[in-house]
Amino acid sequence: MGSENGKKRGVGRRAVLLGGGAAVVGTAVLAREDLARAWWRLPWMEKPRTDGELDHKPAEWTAAHQANWRRADRPDDYTIDRVVIHVVQGSYATALRVFRNPLHGAATHYVVRKDGHVAQMIRELDVAFHAGNRDMNERSIGIEHEGFVDRPQDFTAEMYAGSARLTADICRRYGIPVDREHIIGHVEVEGTDHTDPGPHWDWDRYLTLVRKERARLG
Repeated sequence: MGSENGKKRGVGRRAVLLGGGAAVVGTAVLAREDLARAWWRLPWMEKPRTDGELDHKPAEWTAAHQANWRRADRPDDYTIDRVVIHVVQGSYATALRVFRNPLHGAATHYVVRKDGHVAQMIRELDVAFHAGNRDMNERSIGIEHEGFVDRPQDFTAEMYAGSARLTADICRRYGIPVDREHIIGHVEVEGTDHTDPGPHWDWDRYLTLVRKERARLG
């Protein structure tokens, strides 16, 4: 897991690239982009929503603290085109506890237990602080898995199956291709210092399961 603060989008870098007076133009463009994405925040424009509504129906709702995510209206304001796979470095109960802690500063949308049970902690339309990279947070859904990266026995058949059903459902709803460009590990996020899901996560096995589930869903 990672906070919102990894890679920053901002006027500073763009201003350096554009130089001089062009920086003002760059700032205006960024401001327009931010306004376009935030139109729904206006009191008379906000879409109705039900907090705690499940996006993945088999999941159990267990809310993360609001300090660990940002309200949004995805995919209208940010396209969702990635799934990021995490490993807790701890238990399922530990993940739920820390994601409820407002001081933790991070949380994923989902947590998968060793028996395949799934908890949803953040709505998919909202931005979870999980990847340590703002751009990736905005475009992705984060899935945490119980266990430790150096313990292959933690990655059970039930966990793979439950996680694959979840990822296939996400890919179906957002049109995400089932491949290693779009389903990635936390370690592959630009700027991260994390190593999960680690060398024992069986990507071939996992993607085979995700593709099977995706085909079943139609």
